[in-house]
Amino acid sequence: MQRAAEREKSEREGGASGSPGESPRKTFAIISHPDAGKTTLTEKFLLYSGAIQLAGAVKSRKQAAARSDWMEMERQRGISISSTVLGLTYGNYRLNLLDTPGHRDFSEDTYRTLYATDCALMVLDAAKGLEPQTLKLFEVCRMRGVPIITFVNKMDRPSREPLELIDQIEQTLGLETAPVIWPVGNGPDFEGVVERSTGRFVRHGRTAHGASAGSEASVPFEEAAELCSPGIYEAAREELGLLDAVGAGFDEAARESFLGGELTPVFFGSALSNFGVRQLLEAVVELAPGPVPREGADGELRGLDEPFSGLVFKVQANMDPRHRDQVAFVRVCSGRFQRGMPVTHAPSGRTVPTRHAQQMFAEERSTLEEAIPGDIVGLVNAGGLRVGDSVYSERPISFPGIPEFEPEHFLLARNRDTSKYKQFRRGLEQLSEEGAVKVLQRSHTGAQEPVLGAVGPLQFEVAAYRMEHEFGAPLSTRRAPFDVCRRVDEASAGALDGRRGVEIVRDGRGSPFALFESRYWLERAEQDLGYGVGVGPAVGSAAGSAAE
Repeated sequence: MQRAAEREKSEREGGASGSPGESPRKTFAIISHPDAGKTTLTEKFLLYSGAIQLAGAVKSRKQAAARSDWMEMERQRGISISSTVLGLTYGNYRLNLLDTPGHRDFSEDTYRTLYATDCALMVLDAAKGLEPQTLKLFEVCRMRGVPIITFVNKMDRPSREPLELIDQIEQTLGLETAPVIWPVGNGPDFEGVVERSTGRFVRHGRTAHGASAGSEASVPFEEAAELCSPGIYEAAREELGLLDAVGAGFDEAARESFLGGELTPVFFGSALSNFGVRQLLEAVVELAPGPVPREGADGELRGLDEPFSGLVFKVQANMDPRHRDQVAFVRVCSGRFQRGMPVTHAPSGRTVPTRHAQQMFAEERSTLEEAIPGDIVGLVNAGGLRVGDSVYSERPISFPGIPEFEPEHFLLARNRDTSKYKQFRRGLEQLSEEGAVKVLQRSHTGAQEPVLGAVGPLQFEVAAYRMEHEFGAPLSTRRAPFDVCRRVDEASAGALDGRRGVEIVRDGRGSPFALFESRYWLERAEQDLGYGVGVGPAVGSAAGSAAE
């Protein structure tokens, strides 16, 4: 409960800044299984906050407004490939929304993003409930101690019973639930939602494709009988009575449990039709915790009002095709960041340039002068920054690094155009720094045919697409003769080098990895050496399941 108490103290002191009058920061990620409506919900948050004026279907190519799926490959496939930072304002609050990929092949990107957040919004499909990827992302949140708000989406389509969905969350995730918004009907009979705290029924006016917010009509639930069909109204009244009888409300005790990761407030609605979106957005502003002090690798807490410190959780190149630059995304953990200030890179001790600090909105950006804890700063062309690195001013600190996923799929890569050697090398170096794929150099073949390692095969498609279209170095690939990867220390690398069925390779930082042709050769090596092969930082079993 210490973390919950720290969050409460942070919010009472005015959010992240610790200064009177500063707008509180709310930094949260949206997570879900693919096709649960995560990106649509993100667009609707932008719509309701005024960040965009018109929301369009995710796959529409006519939509001119900025949206979270900014990569061309994302727009072609209609899926999220890379996490995206979207800064928006709602009332007196500054919201830092991080839209994450839902596809299992990009679990590692979502995992890294959760290191930059204080809360997660979990989106479920009302017809499908909890799905495998949702469960794995939830385990990452649980391991990180990230509180979760749940939104059951697509209630305007035929769906499972709300009480059944609530029971599934409790039984499968081991979380208590506190329904805050309750649906009245579902599918074509979805009439609206009931705000349990006020007892009012809210009916939404539908707009074409949900492109605009639409109107709302609100009446006491007792008066809603005339607005709904009798059967639907009576069913909702009975369900609400059951919830009241078991005490499933969101009171102060429930809030404490939520901040401690033991309970999730639940909302029902339809992102596409805008049902319940406003209530959900207001709840995120009210319920999502603000930043709290973070613990350094030495166990010491870095107070929010101490000198600036930050954690690099994402690196992305070529977001702006006009400049082909690289952006390191830094979560501000303490202090006040000011553009141009001297900042030290903890791993190397060198000074990081901050003159080109940017505020991100998908692929769009603007100059950022100041930032406080909870904010996301884009450092442009700050070479050498990698995922998991710490930066600071004045008093040194290193935060625990972000664990890596061990790759499960392997390809050998070759430059298809020998005249593009420099582009080939630079492109692979960039992808390696981003963590888009793991690029492992083989001592036997040098840089001519490195091994590409990935959590999922779709990562290879993205890497090949980017190598050709962003770096001008098309790849040719073939299957690598490896099935298992383990990060090892230098002593183990020396003991394993030259053994049958294993090859020692190194990543861009020179760290050794052992690639085994099969699990048989891994087991043989462990038997011969007398100890398990593999060292940290690596993902533990709970987080590792997110990569399976």
